[in-house]
Amino acid sequence: MLSLPELMIAPNGARRTKVDHPELPVNIAEIVECARQCYVEGADGIHTHVRDANGKHVLDVGLYQELMRELARVVPDMTVQVTSEAAGIYQAEEQRAIIRELHPNYVSVAMREMLDDTANDHNKRQAQEFYQWANNADVTIQHIIYSAEDVTEWFRRVDAGLIPLEGNRAQLLFVLGRYRKHLDSQPEDLQPFIDAMRQSRGDYQIDWAVCAFGVAETVCLAEAVKQGGKIRIGFENSLWHANGKLAQNNAERVRYLKKYLVTTPSTVD
Repeated sequence: MLSLPELMIAPNGARRTKVDHPELPVNIAEIVECARQCYVEGADGIHTHVRDANGKHVLDVGLYQELMRELARVVPDMTVQVTSEAAGIYQAEEQRAIIRELHPNYVSVAMREMLDDTANDHNKRQAQEFYQWANNADVTIQHIIYSAEDVTEWFRRVDAGLIPLEGNRAQLLFVLGRYRKHLDSQPEDLQPFIDAMRQSRGDYQIDWAVCAFGVAETVCLAEAVKQGGKIRIGFENSLWHANGKLAQNNAERVRYLKKYLVTTPSTVD
């Protein structure tokens, strides 16, 4: 299992475009240059999405292979995670098939996309086989969790064998504010996730990180670090610094956050 990066950059996501911000990286050259800049500023991992010729979210094996080759050349020490996000386009069986074909070292997988509440026995078996394949194939999964209730449900499914782990270790990503109006995350959103994890984790070794939406992204991530977690930052979730200023680019977000973590908020420009 790969180590969870201390600070992962998520530079574009599935939905934002250059209309939202002109420095949002869309094509492979832009993503690679963004990764290089963010690595210089202190990001040790990157969460990657690729886009088609029209700039739309796509799970494409060829594009991902090209991106991973370029990232390995330009930032060889940066951990690269690919997404399996459906984004309202892909079904779970398509997501699983694409990830199997791509066979990345590292992938993020949303529990609710692989195993939603309507999953029948066949779907559950297919998801279980996918998770076991990942373990056997040395594909590290970071499980995306959207609520405290999902934390409890994730552990229940692990205990039931629906989500087999590599030993007793796992990586989680807590997405703060997913169900808030306007996706305006707040630092107090984190504590319910932490409480649910502590109540359910037992002997499991859980490495966890946080991402958050909106102007409060920085403050939320600082709270995660304070609580012993790791962090994911970038234009996928927020374009703004804690002072409300629009960031120039993803690298500036990383630089701002690194400074924020070692200074008082009032001294960060």
